[in-house]
Amino acid sequence: MFEKLTLIGIGLIGSSIARAVKLKGLAKTIAITTRKSATLEEARALGLGDSYTLDAAEAVEGADLVILCTPVGVYAEVMQQISGHLAPGAILSDVGSVKGQVMKALEPMVPAGVHFIPGHPIAGTEHSGPSAGFPDLFVGRWCVLTPKPEVDAVAVDRLVSFWGALGSNVEVMDAAHHDLVLAITSHVPHLIAYNIVGTVADLEAATQSEVIKFSASGFRDFTRIAASDPVMWRDVFLTNREAVLEMLGRFLEDLSSLQRMVRVGDGEGMQALFTRTRAIRRSIITAGQETAAPDFGRPHGTPEAAVVPPTDVSPVMVREHGGGEDA
Repeated sequence: MFEKLTLIGIGLIGSSIARAVKLKGLAKTIAITTRKSATLEEARALGLGDSYTLDAAEAVEGADLVILCTPVGVYAEVMQQISGHLAPGAILSDVGSVKGQVMKALEPMVPAGVHFIPGHPIAGTEHSGPSAGFPDLFVGRWCVLTPKPEVDAVAVDRLVSFWGALGSNVEVMDAAHHDLVLAITSHVPHLIAYNIVGTVADLEAATQSEVIKFSASGFRDFTRIAASDPVMWRDVFLTNREAVLEMLGRFLEDLSSLQRMVRVGDGEGMQALFTRTRAIRRSIITAGQETAAPDFGRPHGTPEAAVVPPTDVSPVMVREHGGGEDA
């Protein structure tokens, strides 16, 4: 599909793209660049690319597809390095879980003739680094693209086909709409998980050890989300703050209503709410975004089941992207 693909950043998402592209033969050459020499050498040892460099400007020379796979907080810095070296006709994209702020920051630096098509593969795990990637990460997952209406339609179609070849279902939508939807489906859940696990971290040592020892599945799965890359998620909340605050406000209003039900003993109200929320779970399964297998797909009745870590939930449970961008 492409002569040269350049991946800027080679964590979970970048390395998964590299593995899938190699497996399917989607690019003749894969160039990899990152800021840390140790990470670059790890990628080289894994054989993820064809060329490796710490110089981002050098890496994008002659590339017809460039994908930013770094935390969104360093996008502007990266663009300052590569802007004058992007080839005319090249497609520039990314994998960040925030789109509006990314477009606002990068568009002024995109050279004429370069097709800027922001993207967000809604896939990930709680792990990060080049060795965490695997080629099937995007299979059956959604990838959202948010190009401006004036962007060349042929370039958009090429990128849609690229992500489709990686196994993704592709949706094209407005950046602001994307950010609002992801605020409630990914960003606020991560914020809640970080907060709940942070509360446990602040408990006195004796109580904390008991909570960890007797962790039930609810808290246990919160810790999986809260294990996602802290730098990446810091940048997500800083760059999508308006949508996150709007959805967080709605959540807090609903939480206050639930708090009142508990206080006054409104069992009927709680049951009605829990019945409605149960239906959401079923609709997610119907949409193919989760497994219908019991216990979130954890294995049962096999020797291997006894040694599976309790936090190892179903691989199709995706949250947002890049060291687990959407872990």
